[in-house]
Amino acid sequence: MIDLKNKVALVTGGARDIGRAVSLQLAKQGAKVAVNYYDNPTDAEETVRLIKENGGNAIAIQADATKDEEVKRLVDGTVKAFNAKIDILVNVVGGLVGRKKLDEMEESFWDFVINVNLKSVYLVCHHAIPNMNDGGSIVNFASIAAHDGGGAGAIAYATSKGGVLTFTRGLAKELGPRKIRVNAVSPGMINTTFHNTFTKPEIRQKVASSTPLQREGEASEVANLVVFLASDAASFINGESVEVNGGVFFA
Repeated sequence: MIDLKNKVALVTGGARDIGRAVSLQLAKQGAKVAVNYYDNPTDAEETVRLIKENGGNAIAIQADATKDEEVKRLVDGTVKAFNAKIDILVNVVGGLVGRKKLDEMEESFWDFVINVNLKSVYLVCHHAIPNMNDGGSIVNFASIAAHDGGGAGAIAYATSKGGVLTFTRGLAKELGPRKIRVNAVSPGMINTTFHNTFTKPEIRQKVASSTPLQREGEASEVANLVVFLASDAASFINGESVEVNGGVFFA
């Protein structure tokens, strides 16, 4: 059984979809959870409500994870709220933003996608690590796109997620002496708002039918993996990217 009692967790992008599932599952195992959100307080407040309704402890903190001063405020707010250092950091925040091929892509679009998916991970880790307990755990979100280049118009997204993988492995080496483990999860087709927005239904069906398990994944299934990696049950897993895609791709 996974026991995260008295652990403090910070989940960026923790208000909805996979982020919400991660926040709920961490709290279910006993962690105190800071739920970060950017522009939707309603979702964040609902996530906190669900956690408290089930006996957990959580707060919502607004911050733009691509802005240095806001990330510092986020980390400081988490430590202050729970009067304790952070044990678990989960970087969920990110997104495709839009589908554009290289010849359609403005420099501003490229920069925005890289900032949302990669710079955010750097900034949050940069500020959180000095405020983490030794022996803690960091889980970053990469993607199947980091391995296969992504679908049509996803080159910026795939590149940013490839950067997350490299960052994860380098950071795992740096933090080894402090016994802070750093891993990544790489989801495939998961039933979320992400694909509701950016992936056509016929493409989703095609991918699902070509998956050995013949379906999309659910946010809760990704969350179960994150909680395992965050826990002592994964005490010798470090610098890894764990695939959660139903068998459609093997790293």
